[in-house]
Amino acid sequence: MGRPMRQTEIEVAGTTLACREAGAGATVLFLHDAAGASWDPLLDALSIRYRVLAPEHPGFGRGKIPDWMLSVGDVAFCYLDLLHALDLRDVHLVGHGLGGWIAAEIAIRSSTRLASLALLAPAGVESLEAPFDDIFAWTAEEFARRQFHNPELARDWQRAQAELDIDVVLQNRTALARLAWNPRMHNPQLAYWLHRIDVPTLLVWGEEDRVVPFACHTPFKRAIPRAELVALPQSGHALPIERAREIAPRLEAFFQGAKGSKG
Repeated sequence: MGRPMRQTEIEVAGTTLACREAGAGATVLFLHDAAGASWDPLLDALSIRYRVLAPEHPGFGRGKIPDWMLSVGDVAFCYLDLLHALDLRDVHLVGHGLGGWIAAEIAIRSSTRLASLALLAPAGVESLEAPFDDIFAWTAEEFARRQFHNPELARDWQRAQAELDIDVVLQNRTALARLAWNPRMHNPQLAYWLHRIDVPTLLVWGEEDRVVPFACHTPFKRAIPRAELVALPQSGHALPIERAREIAPRLEAFFQGAKGSKG
């Protein structure tokens, strides 16, 4: 079990972000995927040795979509403002799916306050051999099924999602559409700027990912200097749930290796 989780709010340049937080020590800033914010087993495990901050993206949950939020790049600037507002330094930035895309957009803009970058099956860069399917056309059942390799976990997750406030679910989908409707789930320019990432970078991907296909790792691995890839067989997209037990110690070892190091 991790440390007790508490819910707080963070004011960032006129925008209020809901945030889950637990633990103490070096800061891990975790950016959630398209389904919305939650306190997943991976965060719980990391909070034993680290201070884990898990904000809800602008416009998700019960937050109003800000007028300024027109792209993932805008959200990246918001999180750079958050790092500045909280005066966070040597941060281990971890992003999953949509959150991985945001994390990459943060790192290409500025890595000054980062110690490391971990991208868990990030969206943001499309592979020509495995283009993104239309996430907005999936039913709730299909969305759940695609998240997991283990069908039992998919059914459990779908039941949990069905119990969420429908207003929150619809708000999350609306916010996602604002960020990733056209083009679907990627930024055609991002691949050109990944070379700017100059902190130690770890890519973690499920080989059976049916949301962000495993083939999408190639442009990230090719472009980010010295990026390391951890490929997980028999694993789907929901890495912070399905593979938390394997990923947590791997991330902790990566954080330790990146400590005090850049590039």
